[in-house]
Amino acid sequence: MKIDGGLTGLTTPAARSGLGAIAESAKRLEEAGYAGAWTAETSHDPFLPHAVAAEHTDRIELGTSIAVAFARNPMLLANLGHDLQRYSNGRFILGLGTQIKPHITKRFSMEWSRPAARMREMISAIRAIWAAWNGDEKLAFRGDFYTHTLMTPFFDPGPNECGPPKVFIAAVGPLMSEVAGEVCDGLICHAFSTEKYLREVTIPAVERGLERSGRTMDDFEIVGPGFVVTGPNEEAMERMATGIRQQIAFYGSTPAYR
Repeated sequence: MKIDGGLTGLTTPAARSGLGAIAESAKRLEEAGYAGAWTAETSHDPFLPHAVAAEHTDRIELGTSIAVAFARNPMLLANLGHDLQRYSNGRFILGLGTQIKPHITKRFSMEWSRPAARMREMISAIRAIWAAWNGDEKLAFRGDFYTHTLMTPFFDPGPNECGPPKVFIAAVGPLMSEVAGEVCDGLICHAFSTEKYLREVTIPAVERGLERSGRTMDDFEIVGPGFVVTGPNEEAMERMATGIRQQIAFYGSTPAYR
């Protein structure tokens, strides 16, 4: 088992005048013995902090939990993952999620359809792009949602000496959990998921996906986030508790999470 932490610093006063708060947060997590540091895509970009964290740490894994996949295209995500894997010397995890339809169509102004099938194809396209950059094959990906058939030397970053990053996806329902098992290296569970739901719905779906890809749970990682309230004093804990209550209320009012 690994214990990870959240990479903070984006919303602190110091962050408004520089990137030092992110660096300090990353160093604190590593010094405290955490195995990894994660960022979420809420009110700030989830990738930028990891470029800073990679420069100021040596050991911990760095990952997005999660970046909104359907707000981007496979080429963009492949490039971000490739570069952050190189900057971190092989420690980056590309963690992706679908979000829900209103956010994709109304906030990001992007298309939404068949999310599980689209996510499966997106991951496959990203891997095809990485394979082309590593010289394994010519880029010739054609799918129902994405097509990538052009890669000239000028735009090819070349092989990544660290190999491709691990790819995790967030999943709530069984279809997306199957996709995780089929084409990904790990699953990011929803903090709202109960132990009963994970054992009876999520894990069996992941195992079905793994079977299709010829793998087992030994080849797969599961991330289980939780709602945690902590702080140096009562005032800080109350602020965090207020934020957690708001988060639970948000998830509880979202039909897709019921």
